[in-house]
Amino acid sequence: MRHSDISGRLPMAMALDRLLSGEPARDVIRYVLADMAPGRSAVVSSFGAESVVLLHLVAQVDPDTPVIFIDTQKHFAETLRYRDTLVERLGLTNVRSTVPDAGRLAAYDTTGELHAVNPDLCCHLRKTEPLERALSGFDVWLTGRKRHQNAVRQAMPMVEEEGGRMKVNPLADWTPSDTSSYMVLHELPAHPLIGQGYRSIGCRPCTSPVADGEDERAGRWRGTGKTECGIHLTRNGVPVGVIERSVGA
Repeated sequence: MRHSDISGRLPMAMALDRLLSGEPARDVIRYVLADMAPGRSAVVSSFGAESVVLLHLVAQVDPDTPVIFIDTQKHFAETLRYRDTLVERLGLTNVRSTVPDAGRLAAYDTTGELHAVNPDLCCHLRKTEPLERALSGFDVWLTGRKRHQNAVRQAMPMVEEEGGRMKVNPLADWTPSDTSSYMVLHELPAHPLIGQGYRSIGCRPCTSPVADGEDERAGRWRGTGKTECGIHLTRNGVPVGVIERSVGA
């Protein structure tokens, strides 16, 4: 069944969530790309710690699927090299980088140190705004988020409505064992920082290694109480986090 106009339809998101929950991730991806919103779906990837799994699944279904990478201009050099490695290794043919607006950075992050004084605003300028621009023209976006990653994500549905688009999380119910087994089975390369104790990898200034027994996202914005960057702060229109922005943001 094709869905020609799905924007902003919360009841449809809930129905699709019931339909797709429990289905294999590859089947969910194939349904999204071929039936749910053909030509109007994109993958959003950080090319981080576990990104290779979703990207590998997508490449198997359609390697020409648009993949949006938010280049915050604060990434680890290892992440940028890993991105290039995966693009070549998986045969991804449509990876699009989106960057912050230079004028906005000049106005609000003149020293490049905004992350240290207002990480929410920094994420808004460097992630949320560029992603919204990049998603223009798409009705659906796929993420690699998983329920086990932190407390906020534990109730995450497979399909949710956000800002007039559908957001689909094909790996929502995957466990760490599922992910590691899949990577071993398909001989997928790990992010080079994994071996240094990083388990969730974002921007260089705001990411630190994680100790044994810690939540895998404990190394993100450590000591700030912040757990999400700002692009995943609502669930079907209901806030699941708090973001504070300066005037004009």
